[in-house]
Amino acid sequence: MTYIDLHTHSTASDGSFPPREVVRLAKERGLEALALTDHDTIDGLPEAMAAGQDFGIEVIPGIEISARHDTGSMHILGYFLDYKSEVLARRLDVLKQARKDRNPQIIAKLNDLGMAVTMEQVQRISGGGQVGRPHIARALYEKGYVRSMQEAFDIYLGNNGKAYVSKYRFPPEEALSMIRDARGIPVLAHPFTLGLNTSETLRPLLKELKALGLAGIECYYPEHSPVQEAFYLSLARELGLLITGGSDFHGDNKPEVSLGRVTCQARLTYDLLTALKQWREGIWDESGR
Repeated sequence: MTYIDLHTHSTASDGSFPPREVVRLAKERGLEALALTDHDTIDGLPEAMAAGQDFGIEVIPGIEISARHDTGSMHILGYFLDYKSEVLARRLDVLKQARKDRNPQIIAKLNDLGMAVTMEQVQRISGGGQVGRPHIARALYEKGYVRSMQEAFDIYLGNNGKAYVSKYRFPPEEALSMIRDARGIPVLAHPFTLGLNTSETLRPLLKELKALGLAGIECYYPEHSPVQEAFYLSLARELGLLITGGSDFHGDNKPEVSLGRVTCQARLTYDLLTALKQWREGIWDESGR
């Protein structure tokens, strides 16, 4: 069996490994293909694509875009992007600036709470990529203010945390159009984060997103329970949406996730990627046949 991973992150966003190292590790772990899907940025893709050539592993240029959603958080993955598109780069600049504006506000709140964390420390931790909350969580951990990065999110950085600051997100229709305009394939990431746990609440949203250009659902994900996985698979098949999956690998910033070793790895097979390619070529049959 040939295995893949369609959801990974590097130091270009909030992972701890440079893009080349993510690709090298995927090859070492026996994966046949890998998608680099950094948050709101394509900056790591040139390095990842070159590494794919060097190590002999198929690399799919991707992204993960945060979109506006009222009841939870919505993330949309994009696959096979034209990552050299200047139009896409300009649209992503809006999100990069939003992150830059947000981070000092979070640091200021932490400082007000008596925690001596600085932007300089966080930027060092980021390794030169864009700074995000996982880097701030790492700074809190290194300073001894929390016992783990998860605790940093639970108490300070999560949506209900003491130092949380909301950020600008594109509406779903714009996130989807960004991916489609860059000749990519949009897929809803880890749907459990939407906070919609029944067919009556999730099905209408999926229908709406499909009408706006959504092509698939990330059904296979380490944090999905067997019941959730079956639920998402059923909806994907019912609505004629592609089925994908990935680890959401972040390296040391998410140590419980090991590339090529996640609980759902047995379902992350190359046929998922084949279906994406067929959809891209316009020959995918929505009935699933």
